[in-house]
This record gives sequence, structure tokens and C-alpha cells, in this order.
Amino acid sequence: MSTKPTRAITLLSLGHACVDVYQGAVAALVPYFVAERAYGYAAASGVVLAASLLSSLVQPLFGALTDRWAMPWLLPLSALLGGAGVAASGVMDSYALTLAVVAVSGVGVAAYHPEAARAARAAAHGSHTAMGWFSLGGNVGFALAPLLVAAVVATGGLGASPLLVVPAVVGAALCAAAVRSAGRRGAAGGGGRGRSGGGADDWSSFLWLSGAVVCRSVVFVGLSAFVSLYVRERTGGGAGAGTAALCVLYVGGAVGTVAGGRLAQRYGRLTVVRHAYVLTVLAVAGVVLVPGPPVYLFVALTSAGLYVPFSLHITLGQDYLPGRVGTASGVTLGLTVSVGGLAAPAIGALADATSLRTALAPLVVLPLLGRLLLCGLREPTPPGQEAPALGTSGQRPRTTSA
Repeated sequence: MSTKPTRAITLLSLGHACVDVYQGAVAALVPYFVAERAYGYAAASGVVLAASLLSSLVQPLFGALTDRWAMPWLLPLSALLGGAGVAASGVMDSYALTLAVVAVSGVGVAAYHPEAARAARAAAHGSHTAMGWFSLGGNVGFALAPLLVAAVVATGGLGASPLLVVPAVVGAALCAAAVRSAGRRGAAGGGGRGRSGGGADDWSSFLWLSGAVVCRSVVFVGLSAFVSLYVRERTGGGAGAGTAALCVLYVGGAVGTVAGGRLAQRYGRLTVVRHAYVLTVLAVAGVVLVPGPPVYLFVALTSAGLYVPFSLHITLGQDYLPGRVGTASGVTLGLTVSVGGLAAPAIGALADATSLRTALAPLVVLPLLGRLLLCGLREPTPPGQEAPALGTSGQRPRTTSA
């Protein structure tokens, strides 16, 4: 199968980039809230929590809805909602209002991901590489977020934040074009309830996978929220040093996502995911323990470990729940990403009580826990395909025994 993305995948990937700018922008705004509004670590992490908490609660609802009804119109609408909340956050005159508008942005992001992932699955026609391109779009959005925030807020202050709505407008237009390109039924994964074909839903495997992705999420969100401030402390650099670290975290993720799809085509998804979790353990340990400029290398390695399995989590979840693709997408692409924000206030409170380095140290253990949760899983058979024989692709068919 060609690795060149189709028009629909290209449009969905670009739209994904515009939407996920707003997931990355929340973390990128944290240093500016600290500088201009004198937020402590706990208060700053509360902003990250606001973007994640409501999103975590409503994400399964949107997944269930998109399993029942075709809702392609949700893509441009949610892009606009996600951008509006972040754009308003810098001009709110109270902490409570700031939390409220950031929460609205989180709802927009939550509404976007289940339907977008189902649309991408339909356009990908079973290609891990094509899904990798779709996931890459989101990672590019993350990577551009600190640069965009720096360009707008570092020059104009938090009062210039309304300019951050521009990617949302572009993203809404791209999403509308993607819907037209794929067709209503194609963009919705076949319309109706969106069931994807034969095969029983394997909830046990899906829950173990989701537990591993939650561990990944806490590490990612924790580093996203604090790596900018942390690297400034460790290197003695200024705001530019912190922004550079955040960019390394996100840009490395873009590269890792594409690599993950290609590696999975060759070695199998679970093999790649398991090795990535092991790499993450070692890389996060380096971030916490290694002083000075070499910390950037370990941030890059952490980025690879976190992002190589990113698109593979999505397709694994969809294949474990072939009858509930929207729900699976909402959990693996959204809920288990946003739920990491729930741990951010705990990290911030610990940092206020001790030090930021001490607060980040527990993140070393979580990828190891995630790796252990993956031990009993087997490669699922995508709906409509026969289970591969051992030795043909290095993948085992999913077993139904407990």
C-alpha cells in the first residue's frame, strides 16, 4: 500500500494540527501566567487541569454519540470552540474566568477527536502509516504551539491572546473541506452507528491498553506543563531556553509519530509500543537526573518514547472495539490524553512544597507501569482481515481466552 497520504487524510491531518495547537498552547501559556499574574506552580497547573478535567468527562459522551450518528459538522464547530477558549484566556480579569474559558477550549478539543479519528480510520483503509500521518498533524500542532504563543504573547503580553484564534478559523475551514472530500458517509466511517465490521469487542484488552495510555498521558502532560520552567532552572537560561525545550518535546513527537507507523508496518504494533515504553523510562530518568544542556537530548528521547506509540494506541483501541470505533477513539486519542491533566495539580503542589525536580521524579516510574500493563495483550485482528500466521509479520492473532 502506498505511504503517500490521500487528499482526505492530508486535510484531516492539517485540521488536526490546527486543533491540537490549543492543547499545546495551554502548557505554553503557563510560564506567561506565572510571569504576568504571579501564579504559583499549583495555580499554574490548575489551568492545565481546567483544560483537561471537563474534557475528560465529556470525551466518552462524544465518542458514544459518534458511534450512533454521523456528525461530520462537529469537526469545524469543535475547532472553533477549542480556539475561542484559549484566545480568551489571556484577557480574562480573574483566575476563575480564566479557568472557565480554558475549560471551554477543552470541551472543543474533546468534541473534535472521536469524530476526527473515525473519519481518519475510514480514509486510511487500514493503513498504520496513514493513521500515522493523521496523528502527525496533531503532533505538529503541539510543536507549533509554543512558537505561536511566544510570537503572540511574548511580544504583546497576555492581552494579545485573542490573536491565537487564527489557527481555529483555518482549522474549521480545513475540516469542512475534509468532510466534503471524504463524503458524509466516508467521513463518518460509514454513517449510521458507524460499526466497523465483524469481530467481537474485546473490552478486557482495551481496558489494559487504556491503563497504559493513562500512564503515558500523565508523563506527557506533566512534562508539557513544567519542562519549560524546569529546563530554565537546570540550564540557567531564560525564557528562550524553556521555549526551546518545549519545542524539542513536541517536534520530536512529530518525528516519532511517523516513525511509529512505519515501524509497526514492519514489526507489529505491540512490539513497537512495548519497546517505546522502555525507552521512555530511561529517557525521563535522564531528564530528571542530568544537569545542564544535555537535558535537551533526554527531552528529545523522551519525546520519541512518548510519541512512537501515539497513533498505534488509536488503531489498537479501534481494533479491540471494532463495534465502537468512536468510543475507542475518544478514549485512546482524547480521554487518556486529557486525564493526564488531572495529575498536574499534584505535581505543581509537590513542586511548591519541595522542588520542581523532586516533583518530576515520580514520572520515571509511570512508563514502567504502562509497560507492565501491556504484557498480557495480543495483536488484535482488524475487522475484515484474517489473523496473520506467525512468522509472516511477527504478530500474533488476538486470542479470546482470558
